[in-house]
Amino acid sequence: MYKEKATLVFDIETIPDISKAKQLYKLDNLTDAEAFEALKNMRRQETGGSDFFRHHLHKIVCISVVLRMGDSLRVWSLGEEDAGEAEIIKRFFTAIDKYDVTLVSWNGSGFDLPVLHYRAMLHEITAPMYWELGDHYKEYRYNNYINRFHMRHVDLMDVLSLYQARAAQPLDQIASFLGFPGKLGMDGSQVYDQYLSGNLADIRHYCETDVLNTWLIHLRFQLMRGELMKPEYLNELALVKNSLAISQKPHLQDFLAAWQAQEALKP
Repeated sequence: MYKEKATLVFDIETIPDISKAKQLYKLDNLTDAEAFEALKNMRRQETGGSDFFRHHLHKIVCISVVLRMGDSLRVWSLGEEDAGEAEIIKRFFTAIDKYDVTLVSWNGSGFDLPVLHYRAMLHEITAPMYWELGDHYKEYRYNNYINRFHMRHVDLMDVLSLYQARAAQPLDQIASFLGFPGKLGMDGSQVYDQYLSGNLADIRHYCETDVLNTWLIHLRFQLMRGELMKPEYLNELALVKNSLAISQKPHLQDFLAAWQAQEALKP
């Protein structure tokens, strides 16, 4: 089975699935706004303080990716802006079926992938190669997406913290620490309000800059591992810069400008 090799950096953005939550918690008599406040209060009582919804009640509104394959690098968000959750998820798993993909994420094991699992089941989406554990293709027995310590999915936050929760750091902190742009203009806590305001394009732009930060951290990680030598690493950085420079998307050009400003500060 030959498939073209590719690296797919991914990140999801979600909103509370108020409709499903109202059904599960029998809150159909409330408006969505009232239910949202009630659900947050219930969640704080469950957790002792956090109102972060359970994973299965996060509805995916965006999956952004960096695809590094052959001589090219692309960054975009899956599906059209008005695409439904099922279509977005299906596109993600179809890429894994089509190519020999190494997945890269930041906290993908702790959040993004479990959310994708639950939501894919909700929409009856199949993902055979993602769940392949060696029953059909022996090489997956020793390197698959599911085993935490395999490298077919690299959760950078997990690996760099040596799987210790107390050592895990936010993406924005590590990106800025390494001289990359970090988050620009938005953070995850603002996504739901932006969605309610109809600003889905801004959510997609924000998510795309997150996957760019993740890709740049991954390149530095590969340099540290010795998987990239310094000239190769610099070539990869140049490819990213060139891809951003020729992009017609203002938010990607803003990312490049912020990156260049960071580099100008180096002694």
